[in-house]
Amino acid sequence: MFAKLAQAYPLGATLCDQGCNFSIHSTDNQEIKLVLFDIENKKTIIDFDHTHLDIHYTFVPNIKAGQVYGFQIKDKHNERLILDPYAQALNQTPFYVEPFTAEESWKFTKSVVIDHQFDWQNTVFPQVPYEETILCETHVKGFTQLQEHIEEQYRGTYLGLCQPAAIEFYKEQGITSLQLLPVTSCMSEPHLLKMDKVNFWGYNSLCFMAPEPRYAMSDAVTEMKTMVRELHKEGIEVIMDIVFNHTAEGGEGGPKFHLKCLDKHYYLLDSNKNHHNYTGCGNTVDLTYQPSLTLVIDTLRHWVTHYQIDGFRFDLAATLGRNGHRFDSQSAFFKAIEQDPILQKVKLIAEPWDVGPDGYQLGNFPRGWNECNDKFRDTVKSHWLGDKNNIKEFATRLMGSRDFFSAGGWPDKLPVNFISYHDGFTLQDLVSYNHKHNEANGERNLDGHGDNRSFNHGVEGKTDNLSVLYKRERQKRNLMTTLLFSFGIPHLLAVDSLSHTQGGNNNAYCQDNEISWANWILSPDNISFKNWLAGMVKARKEVMSPFIRAFSGRERGHHRIRWNHSNGKLMNTDDWQNLEAFALYLGLYKNGKELLFLINSSTIPTRYRLPAGGKWRIICDTSESVLGNRQTQTTYMQSTQSITILSRE
Repeated sequence: MFAKLAQAYPLGATLCDQGCNFSIHSTDNQEIKLVLFDIENKKTIIDFDHTHLDIHYTFVPNIKAGQVYGFQIKDKHNERLILDPYAQALNQTPFYVEPFTAEESWKFTKSVVIDHQFDWQNTVFPQVPYEETILCETHVKGFTQLQEHIEEQYRGTYLGLCQPAAIEFYKEQGITSLQLLPVTSCMSEPHLLKMDKVNFWGYNSLCFMAPEPRYAMSDAVTEMKTMVRELHKEGIEVIMDIVFNHTAEGGEGGPKFHLKCLDKHYYLLDSNKNHHNYTGCGNTVDLTYQPSLTLVIDTLRHWVTHYQIDGFRFDLAATLGRNGHRFDSQSAFFKAIEQDPILQKVKLIAEPWDVGPDGYQLGNFPRGWNECNDKFRDTVKSHWLGDKNNIKEFATRLMGSRDFFSAGGWPDKLPVNFISYHDGFTLQDLVSYNHKHNEANGERNLDGHGDNRSFNHGVEGKTDNLSVLYKRERQKRNLMTTLLFSFGIPHLLAVDSLSHTQGGNNNAYCQDNEISWANWILSPDNISFKNWLAGMVKARKEVMSPFIRAFSGRERGHHRIRWNHSNGKLMNTDDWQNLEAFALYLGLYKNGKELLFLINSSTIPTRYRLPAGGKWRIICDTSESVLGNRQTQTTYMQSTQSITILSRE
């Protein structure tokens, strides 16, 4: 009877009312066995009685949700317990004591059978349009760990992100889409375990389908679903940052958790069967191999189907598009997503590079993919914080980086513009430090990027100098105004709203402490900036979003664009080489809405002559710390190193 219930697909543990089907792909270990654990950790070993295309499967009656299991394989002369690559939950936070031997594997975290029934209370996917999307990158634990307005039991958890105080913050700041640092199960690297540290960011995947246990009070599956449901009730999307380019098994000599023991071809190997390291993490997942591709696509469908996830940001996504060793925008991975009726509906954001050959692929991902635009980041930081005056490059980034992203593909092909990300300086540190200070990471300050394009304004780090503090606040406003009023999808770092500093650490991946935890104790300047930023996001939605819609697709050629001197005359070719004060005029159709950008990166106040035709509303002037409701008509005096945005109906 039960043999008929046994199926090769789907892979993993699939529960029904009569028991559970267990299925696993294993080419290299044909003697693999299923191991069930009872509440006292006593084991029952079960042979697989069916095989199909190197998939071993069996049906076990009377299994219930919560059943703990694993797989036993032969590892040289020992028996090793491995995780199910398709595990949908883990029974405890992963941890081991080096070295990770076959004996140690039996003490390690184990897979858990899951019943995905959940009351979604008729919530729906928010489906925020691209041109209205405000991405906010945050860390589940780090964002709420020190938030006093959240009950202590919820701080640092999935449920903490959907408490009233947290939701109030998102709504106040105009956030439409939370982009969560990895919430899939993670294992800290061996060198961190030796230093008694953890991979705080989570970019070292263990099991792709299992939510990270350390962010749960008791039940990671139910609590993460609850978080998504409550955010959806408020119209807020949840975007998962997900890592498929490598796994926590590392390179040669790294630990063995599952894939290494099951089939060496899960990974990209050289002619000597050694791991290619195109990720900088020891191994590279090979998505030209069908079982690898199947695992990744099944994982994406899993998160959308069972957790109602709204989209994904793919870490080192150039790896996923590799056809062997070279990048191919027509690779099987892209085609598999494009034809999938579930995955067609979600947002797809690529980090368009890795460290292998053909590793930098900005602008080369297929239609339907948005890409993290590091060209925007570098150009805008250099313009405001550096001594490089390349206004032609700056203007290109402001207008949507159309040298990489044709407006004919907008809005679904809009670039994801950003100033700060989880890696690199926070916004506050960008204007406070000239050099990285990563000593706390235990790597002699050799880790982290050296090209920060930051400026401390005369003092390295904290200061009471009012002149320095004023300049820093102004530059923060310059950077955020440029981000919010550029053509693209703005990506904000959640802690930037709080002016959080990491003390100059630009690679705080292993800092599960106050370095990374958002500081909610705000100074008057911090409060002023938070309120200013909230107002700017609101203005972005009201004023900029219609221009992005109008400049997208077939309608893009029907509008007015002019680049002017401060005196109102059109700029010529020579002006693009050395001008420091200039203006951008945008108008919809022949007589529609108008926008005016007054950009003065010089150290001299400049008077601008404004286009005739009526009064202009001043949306913001970054030389001022508050947003007013003022108007001007013929001229405007622009302060030094600042930008003003004006609009007119």
